[in-house]
Amino acid sequence: MASNVNPTVRRRRLGQELRRLREQRGMTAEEVAERLLVSQSKISRLENGRRSISQRDVRDLCGVYEVEDRRVVDSLMQMAKDSRQQGWWHAFGDVPYSVYIGLETDAASLRVYDPQVVPGLLQIPSYAEHLITGALPEAVHADVEKRVKVRMRRKERISSSSETPLRLWTVLDEAALRRKVGNAQIMIEQLDHLVEMSQLPNITVQVLPFYMGAHPGVSGQYAILEFPDAADSSVVYIEGVTSDLYLEKAQDVQKYSVMYEHLRAQALNADESREFILKVAKDFTH
Repeated sequence: MASNVNPTVRRRRLGQELRRLREQRGMTAEEVAERLLVSQSKISRLENGRRSISQRDVRDLCGVYEVEDRRVVDSLMQMAKDSRQQGWWHAFGDVPYSVYIGLETDAASLRVYDPQVVPGLLQIPSYAEHLITGALPEAVHADVEKRVKVRMRRKERISSSSETPLRLWTVLDEAALRRKVGNAQIMIEQLDHLVEMSQLPNITVQVLPFYMGAHPGVSGQYAILEFPDAADSSVVYIEGVTSDLYLEKAQDVQKYSVMYEHLRAQALNADESREFILKVAKDFTH
């Protein structure tokens, strides 16, 4: 069953608190691992929120860090309990990018640059189906269908009816608009949908035309997630084929944020972008 508690975000917050306690004690992850007779990689995974953490783990770590305030221990124990609950996406079975979905579900804002395709949150079902089929040629129909359903469920965060709609800013390379996914009719519907969504107050879409030449995004797709709670650090997400990359260090996030500002500055403004998208849609009618 889905839960109002976001386990991904709870794990991140808990991991940050455990790292802070370790650093306050002046201990390395290796030293903690030796005390608990576990691997150093386990301590690292617990601290970066990529691994589920048990209340027993919290108890043991609090013992090593000599945490005497029972309220702190109880709070961390509750976070550990919450982190083991299931998010809404677990109802769909094994979802390969569940960590990202958990972060996106709790994010306040999302900045995306995509040089190849329309971002998932702005896709229509038919476009998403053909895109997933093309990207995963060996996937069975049931798996493709599941991925499409998850993608459509994610879109609720940007809906105008959402209580806390996600603030979405998307910069698209012209190639993402011209790459025919499915057939011409699907592309026309997809581009029309993109224009429609771009008119919502919480969504901004900008296009980088080919004639702009080289730009800071030529190295590939990435997304920057920011969260409503100041305690949750921003995350840069880079999607991979077999594994994804999550950057949380302040200097990494800052570098990608500066790159994104340059992308926004070089791209067409929102009104010009809508006109450009409609022109590309007309090209698919010929």
